[in-house]
Amino acid sequence: MFSDNKKPRPMTEFGGQPNRIEKNTKIKGDITSEADFRIDGKLEGNVKTSGKVVIGKDGYINGKVECVNADIEGKFNGELNVSDLLSLKASATIEGNVSVSKLAVEPGATFNASCTMGKGAFTSTSSSSTASTSSTASKLQSTKTNEPAKVS
Repeated sequence: MFSDNKKPRPMTEFGGQPNRIEKNTKIKGDITSEADFRIDGKLEGNVKTSGKVVIGKDGYINGKVECVNADIEGKFNGELNVSDLLSLKASATIEGNVSVSKLAVEPGATFNASCTMGKGAFTSTSSSSTASTSSTASKLQSTKTNEPAKVS
């Protein structure tokens, strides 16, 4: 009846209070945090967290982001490494390189990025498979012409 497991746990056990960069705020530099991060302003730099990164509708990041989950409504340009789920809302604009385990894209989102996806996206072998995929794609593009297919 009076056990310790009913006591409220401090937020620090779960990574602390979420952090927020408000609209009309501009930051240049790198951010490291154990807690979730919401960005409604502008950030030029890197974000590394073991939590979730949310880029609000007016938010913008130019740099590198490493996180577990991400929800993006605003704009991102750079390198994005999400170890679990990346969710792109209809207003999102993504450019750069993306490495993700799972991807959800709403209709209307702009996704102009090279993407490595799957459970192996974060291993050292993924870069070699990405390179071979890129070279295969360039070979396919170089041999592609507007001629009808030939039957052999």
